[in-house]
Amino acid sequence: MEPIIGQGTAGSGSMDGLIIDTTTQNFARDVLEVSRQVPVIVDFWAPWCGPCKQLTPILENAVKAARGAVRLVKMNIDEEPEVAQQLRVQSIPAVFAFKNGRPVDGFMGALPESQIKAFIARLVGDLGPSPAEELVAMGREAFEAGDLSRAAQAFAQAAQEEPGNPAAVAGLARCYIKAGDFDRAKQTLALVRPDARNDPEFTAAEAALSLAEKAADLGDIGELQARIEANPKDHQARFDLALALNARGDREGAVEQLLISIEYDRNWNEEAARKQLVEFFDAYGPKDEVTLSGRRRLSSILFS
Repeated sequence: MEPIIGQGTAGSGSMDGLIIDTTTQNFARDVLEVSRQVPVIVDFWAPWCGPCKQLTPILENAVKAARGAVRLVKMNIDEEPEVAQQLRVQSIPAVFAFKNGRPVDGFMGALPESQIKAFIARLVGDLGPSPAEELVAMGREAFEAGDLSRAAQAFAQAAQEEPGNPAAVAGLARCYIKAGDFDRAKQTLALVRPDARNDPEFTAAEAALSLAEKAADLGDIGELQARIEANPKDHQARFDLALALNARGDREGAVEQLLISIEYDRNWNEEAARKQLVEFFDAYGPKDEVTLSGRRRLSSILFS
């Protein structure tokens, strides 16, 4: 598969004015007046505030995804404390939403992306999927159909629409993993925005890359199966066979081999089979049927 990274990034011109910094002097103009035409979210923050550094990028991305339906105004309370004092802000980050010149909603503390999107939806209504979300959906459909080229193009376009989007980055990385280009998969994963490193799709793609790299130098499956038939307690052969089966797409078979190994000796090689099983579950995702059934069986073995 040809490299896709570096084919350009989305322009920022359409985002001009959506996100600005303000002062006490300009607050009425930037927030109160503008809020009579479009809802305005005000983010009160300070350079020393750790949670602010987590929240602000999420707010910015959510406002960009709203495609002009809402604005974001940021206010450094160390430099401009007066407005925050008038609003009786006790702690930061503190976020207020303004409509028609008045505060109508708000929250304090760093919230996850899903709750930020719900907060914006309360202000402006359901906006439907963003262009990036539509492209990610197209990419997933193409990937499931085995069309890696079309999937990669869709994921790459989604990443251009929303740089660092975890679903787009994860999808494109999986395309490279499937094509055996692990170096480009690593390069792609490095593009995720910092606040999204714990996103389930992103962590699943990281786990998938780790598994693919482990499986690259394994022996022949037939030889591994022969070793197990000769010695059912050959844990290394079962471990390698699980990786090989997973690389072929046989998730059930891969999980089964590790569960058998754990039943024989859960402490082998510092619990290597259990740890590898957890990595499988991370790669498959928490809602995958193999993950759900595998976790149930693992619990049954460990707590029997």
